[in-house]
Amino acid sequence: MKVSFEGIGENIVTFYNSKTNPAAAGVPVKMSAACEAAKCGDGERFFGVAVAGDSEFAAAQTKGYVEMPYTGTVPAVGFGKLAADAAGGVKTADAGSEFLIVDVDVTNKVVGFIL
Repeated sequence: MKVSFEGIGENIVTFYNSKTNPAAAGVPVKMSAACEAAKCGDGERFFGVAVAGDSEFAAAQTKGYVEMPYTGTVPAVGFGKLAADAAGGVKTADAGSEFLIVDVDVTNKVVGFIL
């Protein structure tokens, strides 16, 4: 048997995509205007992860389990604060949002957490 968190409470929301800082699949996203999402910059808080993005719209997962690459300090399993990093992934941060971190792959630098 394999442990799996995929699909639990998953929620995908469609927003307008920012023209100046568009979101693309796999990057953390923030609100940039009313009904509009954008790719996060380094150290910014994020509300979800883009699952798709084109010139007009961005679909973002706002709840459920996600896996993202991380940089810097290895995240600890349990409740921990994460913020966007400069590479389109996440990093541990004092000013980030708190998430339930359930898996850390140190070899591949991937963290699995619940939004």
